[in-house]
Order: sequence, then structure tokens, then C-alpha cells
Amino acid sequence: MDFKNFRISVILRVLAVVANAFLIMWLIFTSSYYFTTLLAVGIAIYQVIILIQFVETTNTLLTNFLESLRYSDFSRTFEIKGLGYSFDRLTESFSIVIDDFRKVREEREQNYFYLETVVEHIGFGLISYREDGVVELINNSTKKLFKITSLKNLSELESFSPDLVAKLMTISNGESIMVKIHKQDTILQLAIFATEFKVADRLIRMATIKDIQNELEENEMESWQKLIRVLTHEIMNSITPIASITQTLNIMIKEVRSTYSSAIPNNTELETIDEIELAIETIHKRSTGLLHFVESYRDLTRIPAPKFSIFSVRTLFENVKGLMKNEMQNHNIQYITSTTPENLELSADEQLIEQVLINLLKNAIQALEKTGNPRIELNAFIDLNGKINIQMIDNGQGILPEVLDKIFVPFFTTKPKGSGIGLSLSRQILRLHGGTLTAHSDPDVETVFTLKF
Repeated sequence: MDFKNFRISVILRVLAVVANAFLIMWLIFTSSYYFTTLLAVGIAIYQVIILIQFVETTNTLLTNFLESLRYSDFSRTFEIKGLGYSFDRLTESFSIVIDDFRKVREEREQNYFYLETVVEHIGFGLISYREDGVVELINNSTKKLFKITSLKNLSELESFSPDLVAKLMTISNGESIMVKIHKQDTILQLAIFATEFKVADRLIRMATIKDIQNELEENEMESWQKLIRVLTHEIMNSITPIASITQTLNIMIKEVRSTYSSAIPNNTELETIDEIELAIETIHKRSTGLLHFVESYRDLTRIPAPKFSIFSVRTLFENVKGLMKNEMQNHNIQYITSTTPENLELSADEQLIEQVLINLLKNAIQALEKTGNPRIELNAFIDLNGKINIQMIDNGQGILPEVLDKIFVPFFTTKPKGSGIGLSLSRQILRLHGGTLTAHSDPDVETVFTLKF
């Protein structure tokens, strides 16, 4: 029976049950129709079951509705038709609530994807992890920095840097630390800042990681340039007049000697004049030499802006080989070059990059003086990050670990006649190209200088 109103349906069903009950009572007390009586009892039981199921329709709908909310299943619909106005309102309320929850979930998902996109595209590393090292979030910058595709636990970074893992596990809330990492031909100077917060019952630590090695090198070079400008300016202002005056005095003494030599009464006075002349010549020679010495350091502050052009790396290697061929033959050095791919081209200032390679080759030749079977390799290739690398490798005496960090510092040199500006000048040229110059050395095995563009 299809009733159009829940109340009427319930009333009619209850009346039917009551009527059937009276019928059963009448049959029991006034007749001997036992089969009819049993049939009436069966019908009564069926009516009661149907009535209970009908009345529990609301409970079933509410249960399904609450389960939908619990499991965020907003694809279900709750439509109750033909049971009256109150059920129509219930249906409408169910639909409104479901729509509201659906909108909230959609907004939450949109916000989540928005924040996820922001996190993935920020220019510094971001990683969040639990107290036991389980990683909950890691962005692309962090993956690129550590050269990984995924990270489930900080312990997986042990092979990259045990010191980094230890610092991340012990860093305090609001603390900033520095971690220096040497990886073959690369130096990472990581600035790490951590903050802690709770999500439910989990303590989460979030750390920002930024490699500031380039910024430190840039600031260091700017500081050296400023210092060199001041020192060279003051020294040249002081020495130039001395050089000029001594030159003038030297000319005057020569004129006096040629004019009045016959009038000088004895050799003692001539010897005194000779000593004065020699002293003035020495002062002039040393002041002139000091001017040239200071002038050479001014090169660090007067590197011309690169004139970019596209040229073949293989041609660059051949040009350098031609310039250094005689010197390498004199030292019996085996010179090997390779370019991958062979047609690799570079956008840079060819003359400046050529000068860098010549500086490095001269250093390598000196490092190979006491090496049997001396060898220099010059390799060019594209690394995993798509950057062009030029590596110079020699099997010379190498660079000691305590010296390696200092070789790019202006004025620092381990050679008796070195000026200490060659490597500094070369690194600055690479920085003007937006690249880096790094060194890695295994003493008495090999030393590698890497130009990364």
C-alpha cells in the first residue's frame, strides 16, 4: 500500500494491527476455526514487523547520513518521497548539510593543493619530520639539494652527511645553525632554522634549509675587493712620489758627477757620491717594483664584464693546448681532453674562460714537477642538473685538507714566488658568468678543479 503521508500510514498500520488483534480474540473465544485463528496470528505478526521497519526508516536514514559524514562520502543522496511535509524538510536538510560538507571539503582540498604548490615552488629547502626522524613533508628544493627523489626517514641521509642528520635530530625550536658539507667538488654551506608544533598528539619539527655558499663567496669577494681598492690606493699614493723623487735625484746626481767630477778633491768623496747614487737607485728600484706588485693586485677589482658568445668547448680545449703545448712537452706531461657530447657548446666570454684554464694548467704543471708519469685531463660534460661542467684533473702532489679551504682567498699561496691572486681571479671570473669554481683533492692521487656554468 502506497501512503502519501507518514502519519496516516502509521495510524492505518496501527489500526490494522489492532483490528487484527480483535479478530484473533473473537476467533479464540467465539469459534473453533483454529486454522483461521493461526492465519490471523501470522498476519498480525507480519503487520507488527512491517510497522517496526516502517517506523525505523528514519533511524536508518540518520545512520546512513552520519556514516556518510564520518567517512566523508558525499556522493550519496538522501531523498524521502511521499511521506509528508516533515520528511520533505528532513530530505532538504540532509541535502543542505551534505552540500555544505562537500563545499568545505572542496575548499579544504583546494587550500591543501594551493599550499602544496607554494611549498613545492619556494626557493629554499623545507622538510618536516617527527621526533623519530619519520619525514612527513619534503619539497622539491630539498630533493634537488640532497639529490634524492624521495625521503621517508632522516636516517636515509646518513650517506649524504651524518653531521647533517645529527644536527637535524637535535636542533631546538627556534634555533638557527650552520652545517658545512664537502661533497667531492662541491661545498655546501647550509643555514638551517627549525620550529616545532603539534598536530594531534604528534610533535612535528619543521626545518628550512638554504645553501648560502654562493652568497658567502660573493660577500667575501666584495669585501676583499673593497679592501684591495683601499690598500692599493693608499700604497700607490704613498709610493708614487717616492719613485718619482728618486728618479729625479738619480738624474741630478749623474749630472753633478759629470759636471763636477774633476773638481772633487779626493776619491773618498767620489765613493760617498757613488754610495748615495746606489742607495737612491735601490730605493727607486724597490718603489717601482712595489708599484708593479700593487698594480697586479688591482686586477682583482678590474675584471671586465664578460662578453658572451657561443663557442665550441672542443675548440676552447684545442686553443689552450696550443698555448701550453711547449711547456707541457718540456715537463713530459700527458695531456688528455674529452668532450661529451663532442659538439658541446658554451655561452660565455671565451677569452676570460681561456684565461681561467691557463691559470689552472700552470698550477697543475707546477704540482706535477715531482710526479712520475704526470698527467692532466680536461673533461667537459653536462651533469645531472643539466649544467655544463669543465673539469681539470691532475695526478700531482695535491692540496692538503687544511689548505683546501684557503686556496681561493686573495693573497694566500703555498708557492714561494706566488702572488695568491690566480685562483681568486679565476673564481671571480666564474662568478661573473653566474657559475662556480670548486676544488677537490686527494693528495698524491688526484686533484680536481670544476668549472660549473
